[in-house]
Formats: sequence, structure tokens, C-alpha cells
Amino acid sequence: MKIDRGEILKFMSSGAERPLSLRELMGELKIPKYERNTLMRLLRKLSAEGLIIRMRDGRFGLTKKMNLMAGTLSCHPDGFGFVVPEEGGEDIFINPRKLRDAMHGDKVVARIEGYKTGGRREGIIIRVLERAHKKIIGTFKKTKTGAFVIPSDEKILNSITIASDKGMDANNGEMVEAEIIRFPGAGFPSAVGKVLSVLGNPRDPEVEIEVIARKYGLPHRFPPDVLHEVKDMPTEVREEDLEGRADLRNMRVFTVDGETAKDFDDSVGIERTKKGYRLLVSIADVSHYVKEGTFLDKEAFSRGTSVYFPGRCIPMLPVALSNGICSLNPRVERLTLTAELEFDQNGNTIKAKFYESVIKSLERLTYTKVKEILSGGDNTLEERYSRILGDLRTMEELALKLRENRAEEGSIDFDLPEPEIILDIEGRPQDIVRAERNIAHRIIEEFMLAANRVVAEFFTKKNYPFVYRVHATPDEGDIAEFREFISSFGHRMEKGVTPKTFQKLLKSVEGRPEEKLINHVLLRSMKQASYSSANIGHFGLAFKDYTHFTSPIRRYPDLAVHRLLKKFLHRHPTHHEREHMEAALPQTALHSSQRERKAMEAEREGVDLKKAQFMQDKVGEVFAGLISGVTSFGFFVELKDWFVEGLVHVTTLKDDYYSLMEKEHALVGENTKRRFRIGGEVSVAIKNVDIERRRIDLELSENFPGAKAKKGRRK
Repeated sequence: MKIDRGEILKFMSSGAERPLSLRELMGELKIPKYERNTLMRLLRKLSAEGLIIRMRDGRFGLTKKMNLMAGTLSCHPDGFGFVVPEEGGEDIFINPRKLRDAMHGDKVVARIEGYKTGGRREGIIIRVLERAHKKIIGTFKKTKTGAFVIPSDEKILNSITIASDKGMDANNGEMVEAEIIRFPGAGFPSAVGKVLSVLGNPRDPEVEIEVIARKYGLPHRFPPDVLHEVKDMPTEVREEDLEGRADLRNMRVFTVDGETAKDFDDSVGIERTKKGYRLLVSIADVSHYVKEGTFLDKEAFSRGTSVYFPGRCIPMLPVALSNGICSLNPRVERLTLTAELEFDQNGNTIKAKFYESVIKSLERLTYTKVKEILSGGDNTLEERYSRILGDLRTMEELALKLRENRAEEGSIDFDLPEPEIILDIEGRPQDIVRAERNIAHRIIEEFMLAANRVVAEFFTKKNYPFVYRVHATPDEGDIAEFREFISSFGHRMEKGVTPKTFQKLLKSVEGRPEEKLINHVLLRSMKQASYSSANIGHFGLAFKDYTHFTSPIRRYPDLAVHRLLKKFLHRHPTHHEREHMEAALPQTALHSSQRERKAMEAEREGVDLKKAQFMQDKVGEVFAGLISGVTSFGFFVELKDWFVEGLVHVTTLKDDYYSLMEKEHALVGENTKRRFRIGGEVSVAIKNVDIERRRIDLELSENFPGAKAKKGRRK
């Protein structure tokens, strides 16, 4: 007899009127004695998942029937926390006294004890089901009474006591990695651990990146078995690799990337035709070298993506591949997978085909250089690149048509500038400037979008398992709030939630004072894009079919898409292969989305660290800024002169009591009615810079006694 977990949960949900013992459950479910251990194992598993709970007297009850909720604990640096329910729904607030021995990220069971003002549920942690952190990155501190590690993650609220003789001779203030050998619990108020490795001085740029990488679980060194496989990789294209490939070595193709890029995934080439244009987008054939199931492939899957910090990259693939044999370096032969697209005179796609190829890139161009070439007037530059000058102008012509067509379909383009951090030779921040987006960026962006789109359309027509890049339609509730928000500026949106609706709105606010604010709030109302084996379309781009195909050196989903495409290029996949893909691709998509989120969090912290370091010597100086976010505890301000954000805490607003008006995105004074609203201009002083917490504290300049004379905008 097979004991079914579904039947157990169904019975406990509708058939059991109270918690039952093991013997009672066996009787009610008519389970024979010889299956007792099997039932017990199932109950333990359900308990570990938080679906049922074992009481102190040994009885088992359904969690949700006992006013209990299983979920993940998310702590706040100020000491309180929230349990995010696994089954969805509203979070449960946990005040500091009721966190007990649970730590940030732990899977827990909480009891709902009441409701806070506003209807939010409040509870207490009654059990930790699974610990999130076995290892902690932090600062080693030594005192007369002992040693401890202060976690770098400010959401981990308690220090880790280091057992005697377990400090590995770490010096006071050094960054270390510690392993927790005993978690807090009955009789043990704090976690106890041992130092695994000493990372070094927290001000060393190399140590800074390693700390962030370890904190977010980003593998930053390749294991020996991967490096062993890489040793056997060729350093140049071999004759046997060319069999069955289209020879594009005499075609005018080239790469266009950023100034500091070292891995070149994509090359482009163009021809005019009688009907319009023929575009070649040739992508590095990483799948030729990274075979499915190898150590190299497993490591690439585990990493999911390359991670980019200011001045440093943690690559998905070893450098011998990412900067070597897979990179489309100039004037050397490289294996590629080509998407050949034909367009009419108006930029509409007529036909697309795909094939394996070999190329020899003519040039390694940068965005800046392409912009200078296209702007004209530099005879030396035009002469140097005379072979491809006509191609670049044709590319600009086609890209502008593609962009116009996307706009017609409703594709949304947010105008939110990005910061670029300039480092000195030692890796210290020297300047923060606005990252340029010029015509060269737009050309490559349009060509990559077009290639990604036609590959996705190909698989949709084939009705074959695939990895799509999707972007869900925003929730109606979020859009209703957004409509209410823009109405205060006198703006209205058409009925219905379509990309074109938002595009028209963004176009109508171009050049207006509230433009940046509305872009910002709308972006927050949107869902995040992700990978999925189910094609729900891409709302932001207004594409029914979309994928990532153009960056297999740095993104695992692109590598998976290449493998799928090759199956069709060589032969039609078998029924067995289809079944395998149907089973494997959902996990590939989910894992890739999770790794992408983790990489984004780490990259954001890396940027925040450099911003904090840059502002460290500016304490007391006054800057003009725009309010970029409002919360109950204060408002965030982005400085106009620098792309740096800091917090004005509500406790520094000394002229009134302030309350959050959520729908208006504003803090409003109870008596003065003074308003601090997203998009509003303020003058603030740098009050404090906390490097360890990557936090910049601001204060209104009118309240800051030691404020220095206001600085003018940088030239």
C-alpha cells in the first residue's frame, strides 16, 4: 500500500476535528503496522515543510488550523521582522521580543496573535524549521571577554560568538568567514561559531568584492575539475570544427561594446538588398565548447550569470573561454551561431533563418567610437574605418526604423539615467557620472531585440519546449494606485492595461517637471522580468514572443537556447528529447531567474559601497536633491550633482509630527501640512556615511548646524 501525502493532508484538513497522535492517524487512515515508519517519515517531511506541526505531546496538527503559518523570516536592521507566508498572502509582523532564536532568512512557523493598527497581522516565532545561514561573512572583533563576528548583512541581527581558539589568528577589524557550529536556542542566547578563513582588510578593494560575493553565495573561484576541463580546450578554431558551418569569414562583421568589455558575445553585419536590408547577428557558439553534463556546464548552470561590480567581474565561464576561444575577438576566427534577418524598406521582418557559422570580426568597436564616426567631421576616424563606414550608416538607418516600429507596437522605454562609477588605479571611486546612452547603444540594442524575438517566434511556431524571457502584466491594484497618483498632476490614462497605454503617458510627460517622477513610480508598479518555460509574453516590450539568445558567455539561459536551436538545425528532436526538455526547462528557467536576482542584489550592493566611499569625505557639505522614495521612517533623496541616494530619517524633521500618505507617496506634517513628496526638490547636508552598512544619512540643510556652504553643480 502506498501512503499518499495528499491523502494525509486532505484527511487532516477535512476529516480530523483535532490534532491526532501517530496511532490515531494510522487507525483513521487504515494504515497497517508495517507501514508505521513510512508514515512517520512522511509526517516528518510535512512538518519540515511547515504544512503540519508536531506538538509537545507528540500529536500532529494542520498548521493553518492552529492559527499557525509557515514562511520565511525577513528581518529589518532596526530589530523587527516579517514572516512571508509560503502559501502567499499578507506578511506577519514580528516585534523584536518575539523573534526568539530565529535569524533572518530562516524557514519558521509563526503563531498569529493579533492585529496591528491598520489590520496587519502580528505574531510570534514558535519554531525554526530550517536554518538559512550556515556560514556568515563579517567583521572580526576581539575584546577582553572574548571574540565575536559582526555580520556584514545588517539583517542578521545578532553577532556570532567565536569559540576559544577558533579565531584562526584573525586581527581585530579584519573581514572573516565564520561557520556557525551552534545556533541560538534553549540556554544559548547567541550563535557560536568558528572562523573558517581570514579575508583581510575591509578597505582592500579585492576583499570588498570577495565579501559581497561570499555574502550572496556567488562562487568566485572555479573548482579543480572545471579548470582541468578547460586545460583541454583549444585556443583557436580547428579545421574539424568548420564542418557543416557557413563560412562568413569574408563578410564585413564587427563587434560593438563598452570601453572596458573583454568578453564579446555578439557581432553584427549588414547588407542592402532590393527589398530592404539583410542583417547578420552572429553570436559566440559557446555550446560547441561547453557540452551538456560536463563539470564546466554544471558550474555555469550553478552560477547562472556573470556578475559585474565596478572594476571587477565574476564570470560565468573561466577566462580562457569568456575572454578567449568563445570571445569574438577581432581578426581571429571564431565559431558562431548566426541569426540572419531580412527586413523590408520600412524595417518589418520578412524572413529569418538560423545556422552555425564561422566569422572573422574586422574590428572591436566601442559605443563611443561608433558615435564619433556617425556624428561625422573627423576625417582621420572616417579614413581609419572606411571599410565599415557605409555599414554603420546603414545600421543606424535600420535601427531607427526598428525603434519606430517597436514604439508603434507599444514598447515601453523608460528614461531613467544610470550611474557609472569611475575608479582610480587602486580601485577607489574617483567620480560618479551619468552613463551615456548614444546612437551606438540603440543600434546594438535594436539588433539584439530583433534577434531574440525571431528565435522565440521560431520555437513558438514549432510548439517545442523553450526558455522564454517573460514580463507579466502589472496587477490591477498597482495600476489603480498609479492612476490615482498621476491624477494629482492632472494626467489621465486610457482604460485597459496595455503597453501602449503607458507608452502614451510617458510620451505626454516628456520634458515636464514630473517626467522623472512618473517614470520612477511607473517602473515600481511593474513586475520584474524573468525566465519561464511558459510563454506569457513580454509586457514591457509589447512582444508576444521573446527570449535571451545573444549573450551565452554571460547568461546560462542563452546557452540553453543555443542548444535547443541546434537540435532543430541538425535534425528534428525525438519524442524522448522533447519529454526531457519538458521536464528540465522549468527548473532551468526558475534557477536562472533566482541567480539573476541574487546577482542583481550583489551588484547593487557593490555600487552602493563605492557610492558610500565616494561620499565619505563630503560629510557636512550641502547638495540639492530630488526625493526618490518615501516611507514611514523618512524619505530618500537622490543628489542632483551625483547619482547618490541617502536617507532623511523622520526623526530629523524637527518642525512637526509626520505621517506617511501612501497613495500620495508623501510624508505630511500633522500641523504644518508640510509635504515631502516623491519628485520634490530639497536641500540636504551629508550627515553621516556608514561604509559597512553602505548607507548615507542626510538631513535637511535647514536643520543641520554644521552645514558647509552649498556647492554649485559640477562642470
